[in-house]
Amino acid sequence: MNSTDSTRPTYEGRPLPRPEDEVVDQGLAFDLGTLFDRRRMLAVIGIGAAGTALAACGSSSSGSGSTATSSSSASATSSATASATATGTLTEIPDETAGPYPGDGSNGADVLEQSGVVRADIRSSFGSSTTTAEGVPMTLTLTVLDIAAGGGPMVEAAVYVWHCDRDGNYSMYSDAVKDENYLRGVQVTDDAGAVTFTSIFPACYSGRWPHIHFEVYPDEASITDSTKAVATSQVALPKATCDTVYATSGYEQSVSNLSRLSLTSDNVFGDDGGVHQLGTVSGSVSAGYAVALTAPVDTTTAPTGGSMGGPGGAPPR
Repeated sequence: MNSTDSTRPTYEGRPLPRPEDEVVDQGLAFDLGTLFDRRRMLAVIGIGAAGTALAACGSSSSGSGSTATSSSSASATSSATASATATGTLTEIPDETAGPYPGDGSNGADVLEQSGVVRADIRSSFGSSTTTAEGVPMTLTLTVLDIAAGGGPMVEAAVYVWHCDRDGNYSMYSDAVKDENYLRGVQVTDDAGAVTFTSIFPACYSGRWPHIHFEVYPDEASITDSTKAVATSQVALPKATCDTVYATSGYEQSVSNLSRLSLTSDNVFGDDGGVHQLGTVSGSVSAGYAVALTAPVDTTTAPTGGSMGGPGGAPPR
């Protein structure tokens, strides 16, 4: 507590309405005014509690093979502002195409009908094959928020994730891996609305920025019907991390592919540079990378993603 004179105590420059009481006993109006001033200050400097937390998750370890990615801190701020404005209003994750290789039954192959698809580690195929996809280790954590329920965690939702392998191939579709179903799996969100998958860092193939696909279903029972997905979207991966990963053995083709692309030229993320979908990343090549994204979903709006069409007739993947 401070004061401008001996008779009128103030707190943070504001006169106390009840000078004889403690700061915590000044009444609701005074408390709300203090809270508003603090939120306004955070808005001015461009971060909030969510931004601080994401920035912490996006910090990278130092040392050989690690990525002190300048884009990690930038993407942390971007993800925070994309998910929550200064007034606390959530922005729904953009609906995107599922591409031509969804494996959800909407385009031929259907991994979601197979026993064993609900799993945390998606590096290996299951069923008739046990082949493991090679590549730099990666975990992906998606936190699904329910806008229709006030922005709290979307609990017991089913999240289906899939992405290409180190060579840019999609299991169940690409000729070289048509008999595999690796790098596909489903997890059910916990009380925090979160799911975590263990995988490998995907390649950059010709024409698309490095990305990970996901669909959100209201519950596990709904995954056998792709039309019940309440959201279809993609996670964009930061360039600095991609550069580091693609400098390692096995990702050589990704180097030249990435050199011809940008987030703003990509036919999926290009409309806004992926600001709502850019994952935060921490880790290193040797220890593996942790990718995280918060995905607010509005179940009261009709999903518009899932189609395979793209600009100029080119199918986004």
